[in-house]
Amino acid sequence: MNAWTTRSLQKELLDADNIPAADLYDNLRELETINRYLGGHSATIFALNKLLQHVPAGRPLTIVELGSGGGDNLRAIARYLRKRKQPAQLIGVDLKTDAVEYARQQSVHFPEIDYVVSDYRLFSAKERPDIVYTSLFCHHLNDEQLVELMHWCQNNSRAGWFFNDLHRHPLAYHAIRLLTRLFSRSYLVKHDAPLSVKRGFTKKDWARFLLQFKKHAPVCEAQLYWRFAFRWVFLCYNTNSYL
Repeated sequence: MNAWTTRSLQKELLDADNIPAADLYDNLRELETINRYLGGHSATIFALNKLLQHVPAGRPLTIVELGSGGGDNLRAIARYLRKRKQPAQLIGVDLKTDAVEYARQQSVHFPEIDYVVSDYRLFSAKERPDIVYTSLFCHHLNDEQLVELMHWCQNNSRAGWFFNDLHRHPLAYHAIRLLTRLFSRSYLVKHDAPLSVKRGFTKKDWARFLLQFKKHAPVCEAQLYWRFAFRWVFLCYNTNSYL
């Protein structure tokens, strides 16, 4: 069988509970650089724009990121919405206390962003958010957990939700492996970045997940987009959510 036919089940180092804070901070700093220059932020803004078309004009936004890590995606969104003069409350939810502490330190000039330490399944916003999303979170889950996440996002968003994650492909694997060997100082990034690609997704994977999800969520209109570099954006519009 082709080694790229199925997702890797190998756990990433980042999924451990006992990562020293300094090592985690190094990892989060480098992930922000990767997101900035290798399409993570641009894919997130692309998906956000798609969903903003389904939010009533003039409505202050509430946007929630699950698995928010160091908060760099939320800060990218905050900068973008400031340029649009769009009022928004942004919330990052992450299981790691150290990640949330780092995100708060990096977001002191972004009062519109708040962070919560929580398993996403236990998180409850005061009001149903307009948009829920994840970035580089889905590949940490197995297939069953990912479909469960889809249902949570469906039940906890108004305009819709999206996943921004990696395409499983040998070229992406070897490219990020080389780049991190040359430029990364974080052992977490060097180990996990190539493995993340192996744990990523193909178009067939997303079609399979959608088929399972749609059995219980017929009101969601799903779309899949390919984005630079080796990114998938899986996006669902909720219908009639503001009626």
